[in-house]
Amino acid sequence: MNERDEFLRDRLRPDQPGAPAGHPPGPQPGDAHAAAPASPTVAQRPAPPRPPAPPQKQPRPGPPPSPRPAAPQRSAVPPQQPPRPAPPPVPPRPAAPPRQAAPPAVAPPQEPSADAAAARLAAPAAQLPDRGWRRLLRVATFGLVTLGPSAAQRQEAQFEAAIRTTLHGNYKVGVLGKGGVGKTSVAASVGSLFAELRPQDHIVAIDADTAFGRLGYRVDPRSASSFWGLTSDKNLRSFADVVGRLGRNPAGLHVLGGEPASGPRRVLDPAIYREATRRLDGHFTISVIDCGSTLDSPVTQEVLRDLDALIVVTSPWADGANAAARTIEWLSEQRMTSLLYRTIVVLNDSDGHADKRTRESLAREFVDHGQPVVEVPFDPHLRPGGVIDVDHEMAPATRRKFLQVAATIANYFAARSDRVPIRRPADEKG
Repeated sequence: MNERDEFLRDRLRPDQPGAPAGHPPGPQPGDAHAAAPASPTVAQRPAPPRPPAPPQKQPRPGPPPSPRPAAPQRSAVPPQQPPRPAPPPVPPRPAAPPRQAAPPAVAPPQEPSADAAAARLAAPAAQLPDRGWRRLLRVATFGLVTLGPSAAQRQEAQFEAAIRTTLHGNYKVGVLGKGGVGKTSVAASVGSLFAELRPQDHIVAIDADTAFGRLGYRVDPRSASSFWGLTSDKNLRSFADVVGRLGRNPAGLHVLGGEPASGPRRVLDPAIYREATRRLDGHFTISVIDCGSTLDSPVTQEVLRDLDALIVVTSPWADGANAAARTIEWLSEQRMTSLLYRTIVVLNDSDGHADKRTRESLAREFVDHGQPVVEVPFDPHLRPGGVIDVDHEMAPATRRKFLQVAATIANYFAARSDRVPIRRPADEKG
């Protein structure tokens, strides 16, 4: 046996567990196919190109320093996945900032008050049910065509939101006008809308017209209330005691009549009026006072001393507008300028004969002098002089105008919610 045969015997001996029988000498580490066969046959192994080993006998020659086949696979992985260093870019830990951006979802309650107010006004209009031909169209198309509330409905919703504004304390609004212009109808209508839309409060209408006032008949004709019945009983303490002396309509408006329903006529005087309103102030948030048509009346002047707002009613004719203009001039002469800033003119078409041009001309005259004007159209429901029903009998257009009047008055009240005690005309003169 020569040296070559001895070398081959030592290299190909299968019973040597440590012999690298399955590994050809000099494998290419980067060749993936070289490591694939688990135990290749001898025929597959190429002849060793290296020179013959020295004659020493090495029963277990150590494996060549080349790495194991698994190592080439591991070393080959990095070239195949260079994006592995993508963990640094993976710091889209900006996922954490989104978590911090989530809490601002709780912050909207701290938005500016103007935006919150706009949202509050828009919300009622968005929830309004459609009506009239808009509702018929929605029903006929099985909901496929829905136009939503009309512009008039959205306007009504804004008026109602203003009427419901939060108020603290108690407030009084007077209603002035010459006879025959619908002064009492305006007082009963505005008072009924306040009572309907502010159910959490108590609203009372007071008849301070000494010339046979009819306010009690327009609100609750069954009532026998009067100033004398309210002030003569010294044991009236609770709200139930007081309302037992008043009338009330379905809208929730209480009413204090001017004169007794039976017996001799009694003329109201300022002292009785003061005592009655003092008792009512402890239980009622808003008082609507129907004043007499004579400005020089002692009772009318007593009413004007304690008002937070004023409604001047006029007819859409020259004589009625002239009387209303003189009323405003008289208030200015009496130095009640602060009350004039809280005065609204109601142009009430009580007979339906006024033409549009005349109404517009008279309205422009008052607006040019700085007084807001609301034109109330003719309504047959208000003409006969019976009980006023603002819910079922009053025309929608008329109700909308009275809502506008009540909303304007409510804004006057809200502007004075943090007021100091009202100064009387005598103090203003000084």
